[in-house]
Amino acid sequence: MDLKNLFSKISFDNKEQQATKKDAPTHWIKCPECSSLMFFKEVENQNNICPKCNFHMRIGAKRRIEILSDSDSFVEYDADLKPIDPLKFVDKKSYKKRVDEAEKKTGRTSAVISGECTINAIPVQIVVFDFAFMGGSLGSVEGEKIVRAVDRAMEKHQGLIIVSASGGARMQESTFALMQMAKTSAALKKMDQAKLPYISILTDPTMGGVSASFAFLGDIIMAEPGALIGFAGQRVIKQTIGADLPEGFQRAEFLLEKGSIDMVVNRSDMKKTLSDLLTMFYKDSQVS
Repeated sequence: MDLKNLFSKISFDNKEQQATKKDAPTHWIKCPECSSLMFFKEVENQNNICPKCNFHMRIGAKRRIEILSDSDSFVEYDADLKPIDPLKFVDKKSYKKRVDEAEKKTGRTSAVISGECTINAIPVQIVVFDFAFMGGSLGSVEGEKIVRAVDRAMEKHQGLIIVSASGGARMQESTFALMQMAKTSAALKKMDQAKLPYISILTDPTMGGVSASFAFLGDIIMAEPGALIGFAGQRVIKQTIGADLPEGFQRAEFLLEKGSIDMVVNRSDMKKTLSDLLTMFYKDSQVS
């Protein structure tokens, strides 16, 4: 082999090694709260909770369903519903392009997964938001899925669980999105009149129109530790009222202290807590 070919081979090998190192998956996770470096399997086995400081990391809707529901019990409904672009909205990108990008990123057509499952053998309807799809924003499809879940709960005489993780109503749908606040609230009122249980779970973050509607209408409102919960952001509120705000005033623990929510529950304890509550509700209301 001549010198030119030798240098060419060395250069190619080095590029190949660099590419392999760059593309290799990392096996370590740094906690956003305490900065501890942990093996990712250790964190995954603890439901994506930091074993050092109990920080609850954000998880996707699919993982959430796996944690809460019995194995192989979840059946999805309305997976084919997809948002349209009634306003032909364009900002930096067209709304249609944003939806297509979110669909490619998550493999889903909307920010919620809705369906039916059992939790410790108790049947229930469940709706789970995924923040990865356009910030879990509430649009026409998301509102429709919630209403259909309410209808199924009433038809089957079951309880309903909604797990919120959202930045609020979807600005690209304007009034169409804002109307989902009233639409979902009206549907839940019918469920209340039928004396069927609705449990709302607030995760990080639950903001805007979601927190101003169905997220705070549950018979029981629970939240994960440290979850950011509120309507407007802290900076906007401070500028509006012109005063300093209490430390952590939009966190789950502060809302529990002030009586805005009923309980703060660790993710690992959530399934048992839900089954206990559903058992109590079902017993009291004779739900089967």
